[in-house]
Amino acid sequence: MELRQRQARTATRPRIEDPCEKKGPRIKVSDEARFFRGWLQRPLITGAVSPSSRALGRAMAAYVPDPATFTPESKVLELGPGTGVVTQMLIARGVPERSLVLVEYSREFARLLRVRFPHATIIQGDAYDIARSMPSWVGAAKLEAVVSSLPLFTRPDEMREAVVAHSLERMQPGAPFIQFSYALTQPVKPERVGARLEVSPWIKRNLPPARVLVYRS
Repeated sequence: MELRQRQARTATRPRIEDPCEKKGPRIKVSDEARFFRGWLQRPLITGAVSPSSRALGRAMAAYVPDPATFTPESKVLELGPGTGVVTQMLIARGVPERSLVLVEYSREFARLLRVRFPHATIIQGDAYDIARSMPSWVGAAKLEAVVSSLPLFTRPDEMREAVVAHSLERMQPGAPFIQFSYALTQPVKPERVGARLEVSPWIKRNLPPARVLVYRS
């Protein structure tokens, strides 16, 4: 009798649908599987075979200015959020979800982000073309930081430099453009964009190990 009662309760429990799960046989799709599939389909766009680790996300979020100083107009722009690992760490840092503007190229990831972060602004567009992808009101907002997980090394030098330079132009002097990189070399030379560069120690708990690069005008 007790077993039948437990089975009945389980059968009536509502199931939360994953918007990125295909119809048909119900197979749970992990973020790692989504990322690997995206990399196989678009290696130059996805850039990585797995999501960033929480340790790397925390390290990136730590460079965002103290959210206690934010105003109602403050925004944090995230480029290439993927499945939202770094986004979660920004919220853990204290950044209000409503202050987040996420620009994601993948339609699948954008749909997933809208479910996970319903109070953030999710834009499906090309983060390498910020002016065209973002609505005009974002330009009038107070950008506190730009946080980027874009695979910059998959693009030409001038395109990488444009992303960093245009982001710095939209922020007050000293505001950070935060990027991570697996490489030993810098994806954008700071002198090419008139910026100062701060580089973190290697985050070995990420696979592969990565560093955080912070550009400021």
